[in-house]
Amino acid sequence: MLYLVGTPIGNMGDMSSRGIEILSSVDVIACEDTRRTGLLLQHFGIEGKLFSYHEHNKAAKGPVLVNMMKEGADVALVSDAGMPSINDPGEDLVKLCIENELEVTAVPGPVAAITALVLSGLDTTKFHYEGFLPSAGSDRRKRIEALKAFNETVIIYEAPHRLMKLIDELMEAGFAQNKAAFCRELTKKYEEVLRGSVEEAKKHFEQIPPKGEFVICLECKGEVEKKEVVDPDELIKELASQGLPTKKIASEVAAVTGLSKKELYERALRLLK
Repeated sequence: MLYLVGTPIGNMGDMSSRGIEILSSVDVIACEDTRRTGLLLQHFGIEGKLFSYHEHNKAAKGPVLVNMMKEGADVALVSDAGMPSINDPGEDLVKLCIENELEVTAVPGPVAAITALVLSGLDTTKFHYEGFLPSAGSDRRKRIEALKAFNETVIIYEAPHRLMKLIDELMEAGFAQNKAAFCRELTKKYEEVLRGSVEEAKKHFEQIPPKGEFVICLECKGEVEKKEVVDPDELIKELASQGLPTKKIASEVAAVTGLSKKELYERALRLLK
């Protein structure tokens, strides 16, 4: 059986008693970083067999873990912080287990995205988890442009050295006056949530350089240019009343509706005879 065990994102006090119980009882604990997880286990006095499973070895190590479970072993999967399968290769292991008809369960724990969302003061009834944007290039630009279509709070992860770049890109895309919450060091001693517009955040971080990993909650209003639906017949009649010749009418209506000039020319002849 596979247990997805949530671990603290900063404050060790957030580790659940059930999580401690599961990590103490399973045969294997799969983790991204054995040193980091080793410190977690040491903190709670847990002795466990650690197994390295991360983005760069998942293709080879995933089947090994599956075989262990087929032979009766219980495996716990932990992320470096937070819930496994959120921005880590746990997703792939879960799929492998399902394909092999192995039981999977979750031991809930902290999630940085949800923690930031409830602290943001923005709409929590609908939200979109974007996570990390592509680091550069056209893919990044396309994703930022795509955010304009959302009419809900969008959650973005960003590293401190790229935060100012992200803010500039958001402003260029038209989000300068949108409300946002820039959250860092969540659950830790120096937890900070900066609320205001994107433009205000830029001024703040120009004076105080960003430190720590950020979760940004961005208010998106679905401000996408919408083409007005035009009735071609009504437009043909309107232009005809202005005295335009049929060929000109067909050209004008085609430019607005995207229909072919030939089709519109014939349509106009039928309507105006």
